Amino acid sequence: MKDSSLKKNFVTAILMTVATTVLLGIIYPLVVTGIAQVLFPKKANGQLIEINGKVIGSHIIGQAFTGERYFHSRPSAVGYDATNSNGSQLGPTNQKLIDRVKGDVAGAQPQNPGARVPIDLVTASASGLDSDITPDAAEFQVARVAKARGASEDVLRKVVAEHTAGRQFGFLGEPRVNVLELNLALDERFPPAK
Repeated sequence: MKDSSLKKNFVTAILMTVATTVLLGIIYPLVVTGIAQVLFPKKANGQLIEINGKVIGSHIIGQAFTGERYFHSRPSAVGYDATNSNGSQLGPTNQKLIDRVKGDVAGAQPQNPGARVPIDLVTASASGLDSDITPDAAEFQVARVAKARGASEDVLRKVVAEHTAGRQFGFLGEPRVNVLELNLALDERFPPAK
């Protein structure tokens, strides 16, 4: 009696494992992916940004910008490698983090002497791939970018304002500026000299 009950439980367990694997591991992901492709194709495919048929980045994944002509992104703990999304795992009392932030503040300060360096220009996000900066971080960089592009600061502030997104639904999150989209708009409006 015990052997047949054990065998029956074992068969039931195997059948349930196979059924749930097929249902939740194959069918469900295919249905959800199909619905996303139909209803939200751009979002389902990574919100890629294309210029002249060439993918140059994603709206939701940060990139490194280094030139004086460009607004810079938040630092990345993973070198902007989207396959390795992660924070630094360093706590606020970690001396290595404190020293790095102090060094980044000292490096950014000459851009805007006397101004407070926005925290998002010297600290990485949790993912290490944040595509946005705060309006304060954009404002901090306006003088440098305007000088490098030979444009007025007021014109650059207008471009920043055009690319500043408010809180989602009016109350979620904080206002933000997508760095890639802002830099693309600047390249279009003030093309680099050839």
